Amino acid sequence: MKSILLLATILAVGAAPALRPLDETALQQVIATNKGSVVLVSFWATWCEPCRAEMPNVIALESRLRAQGLKVIIVSADEPEQEADALRFVEAQHVPMPAYIKRAKSDQQFIDAVDKKWSGALPALFLYDRKGRRVSSWIGESDMRDVETAVHRALKNYSER
Repeated sequence: MKSILLLATILAVGAAPALRPLDETALQQVIATNKGSVVLVSFWATWCEPCRAEMPNVIALESRLRAQGLKVIIVSADEPEQEADALRFVEAQHVPMPAYIKRAKSDQQFIDAVDKKWSGALPALFLYDRKGRRVSSWIGESDMRDVETAVHRALKNYSER
């Protein structure tokens, strides 16, 4: 009987939020799952000051354009021992869940799967159209006006077809 009550309590409360592990194959699956939406993938880390500064702007952009079809995928590049810090930051920023954390066997294979021209530098934003094709990218600190312009273009291009 105690086991049933414990199970019922766990189910009622729900599992604690967590960052979902993501390798290069899973990233491609997440992008494919969101076909039909314009997808902005944001790679960041807790130790990256420009990443932390950019995050509220990325979340605000999704909030403004979600109804038009924008989906933001947040991927932490933090190491396993930094995962708790990454989760606290994501929660403090009110990042829509699920949020992800890179867990690849090979960092280089992961980076190459995203973009062979990308060095892995952070922050990094990659924009995909509604068909799942990458249409823009920004490496390093980005002017969010440029990002928003590209997002609007991707949203508009699809609606005109």
